[in-house]
Amino acid sequence: MRSWLASVPEPNLGLEPDGFMVEAGLGDRVHFLDWGVALPGLDARPTIVALHGIGQTAWIWAPIGRRLGGGRAGVRFVTPDLLGHGLSDAPTDAGAYELAVLAEDAVAVADGVGALDGGGVVLVGHGFGAIVAATAATALGDRCAGLVLVDGGWERLDAATGLDVDEFLRGLDEPPEVLASIDTFLADRRGFDPASWDADQERAARATVVITHAGRVVSAARPHAIEACVRSMFEYEPRPVLASLSARVIALVGADDASGSRAAALAEVEAARVAGGRDPIETIPLDGAGHNLMRYRPREVSAAILAAVRG
Repeated sequence: MRSWLASVPEPNLGLEPDGFMVEAGLGDRVHFLDWGVALPGLDARPTIVALHGIGQTAWIWAPIGRRLGGGRAGVRFVTPDLLGHGLSDAPTDAGAYELAVLAEDAVAVADGVGALDGGGVVLVGHGFGAIVAATAATALGDRCAGLVLVDGGWERLDAATGLDVDEFLRGLDEPPEVLASIDTFLADRRGFDPASWDADQERAARATVVITHAGRVVSAARPHAIEACVRSMFEYEPRPVLASLSARVIALVGADDASGSRAAALAEVEAARVAGGRDPIETIPLDGAGHNLMRYRPREVSAAILAAVRG
């Protein structure tokens, strides 16, 4: 990992992404941020498509975009908003949030930036985004050059959480005092780790909420989309999906629980891959780090992505 870290550029604090819309398979519009620039030979390398988790937006990837964007790392980095999140459409049909459909949206973004005509795609996902990324990797087949799972994507959620889907949904509610105002909301998010709080973290946090006329804040992600995404997440079976992929798979693992169930789930999936003749999953433990590894360990996340790109 140390040699990987040496390849990561320092963050470009002045870099700003461009925003675009692409029409996906069901006619819904998917918004994405493009952190890359056109450089000679850039299309010969895989394009990175990074997917956020439930309740987040493309801005959660800003710490990575500042390191990999702008062409300095020789890659193109794009980050979509999942349907129902950010500036993407929020169809009311629950079928729009099935894993296969969300995966098609990710492929549509890759196609929209010309990645399918060039060096292929490295898919990256965080939490629920890792599940969508893994599903998209199966859809892409040989056009997927690599898959990076950022603290998710290898577990069955009922086993990992000990909850059923309805219990999990009830646990997503924020404490009322946190939502009393934008100031209390931002203070709560800053308090997770004051040392890593900066303008990008504030922008990412602000993108997840809407300020009401009364001054309170509510989630910007549509409630029906959140519920449908969570239900899709609980239907995910990681073993057959990850065991089928011929692409390189790298997993970054944050804190485990006391029983070590997350490591055990990853080992089970890896064993299924090896039994099927696939390469083992390359596991990078980041002990003690919180779930948002892009915020807490951006260099390690960037390094793992570059390793997947370079093969």
